[in-house]
Amino acid sequence: MRITGISTHVVGTPWRNLTYVQVHTDEGITGVGETRMLGHTDALLGYLREAEANHIAGSDPFAVEDLVRRMKYGDYGRAGEIVMSGIACVEMACWDIKGKALGVPVWQLLGGKVTDKVKAYANGWYTTERTPEAYHKAAQGVMERGYKALKIDPFGTGHFELDHKETLYAVSLIEAVRDAIGPDAELMLEMHGRFSPATAVRLANELAPFKPAWLEEPVPPENLKALEKVAAKVDIPVATGERIHDRIEFRELFESQAVDIIQPDVGHIGGIWETRKLAATAETHYMLVAPHNVGGSVLTAASLQVGFTSPNFKILEHFNDFADSEIKKVVKGAPQVVDGYFELSHAPGLGVELDTDAAAEFPQQQARFDLWAEGWEKRDPKGTDSE
Repeated sequence: MRITGISTHVVGTPWRNLTYVQVHTDEGITGVGETRMLGHTDALLGYLREAEANHIAGSDPFAVEDLVRRMKYGDYGRAGEIVMSGIACVEMACWDIKGKALGVPVWQLLGGKVTDKVKAYANGWYTTERTPEAYHKAAQGVMERGYKALKIDPFGTGHFELDHKETLYAVSLIEAVRDAIGPDAELMLEMHGRFSPATAVRLANELAPFKPAWLEEPVPPENLKALEKVAAKVDIPVATGERIHDRIEFRELFESQAVDIIQPDVGHIGGIWETRKLAATAETHYMLVAPHNVGGSVLTAASLQVGFTSPNFKILEHFNDFADSEIKKVVKGAPQVVDGYFELSHAPGLGVELDTDAAAEFPQQQARFDLWAEGWEKRDPKGTDSE
């Protein structure tokens, strides 16, 4: 079997574009992969056009390791977000092809299952007015859909510091959410790399009574020493990793022991097998894995292949029951959350199929997402000060 070419399909929303890549073969089997880009979609498409000619076309889709190696190192440049995201889309699609050809789900090819279900947590649910009352109601809606965990960034446009008034307001939002979801549900606290170490520590202490399940990206991701300062002073588990695009770059993070949960994005770090390797290394450092997952249903299905096969897999993020829920229709067989969990699928490959006609209903947009603009949490760029 050989790859004859690829086709790309961009599903657009005002705040994000989802890029789907179909990999076609000479035996008529087609695989699909996906990633989500912010502001770099055209660059990704340009890279994929060149990579198709230089590396992909004519390759054996079963030889995933070889194709990834050639795409990553064959251009003699350091692979960053765009290259690793392009690799991820093609890599997922190759696993999908292999599973379909052999008649087995991808998780079976990765060593088999270690669990029959993966816990989900909701994100994108607080696209409402930024008030305790609105957040309380929205959080109740999440619980009514069966979720047992959710995540929130309550800090507005905070950057490095957060004054006393804004701190009290953020606390009031979290108090309302905790009251809505009860004591048993997990509440993930997202900081989006906003703060200085001192501010992050202060806020963590202010919010500790509400029992956050983790403190995510408390400081900007570039400086691990700053992250170590936070980890040394808080009792809440620390999570990070969505903006690291190469598993080799996790080495210093592992050595620092500054985090408890790593959050690679399967769509940005080179795909399923790269993430599974990273999970194995995390296991040797007694760290859990909870992938960043802001894409659509193909990326969710790919992330679940890692989840079903990794003993240290904690939970998977899920946006598509809340933000842009209508885009779920572009993927047939999309994974669904049932009573707070994704259940094991026995369908061959990734178990999903791209509906290109449905995808065409959501053309690429000039998507914007500015985390430092007023109203960013509504994920409606036209309603923020960023435009």
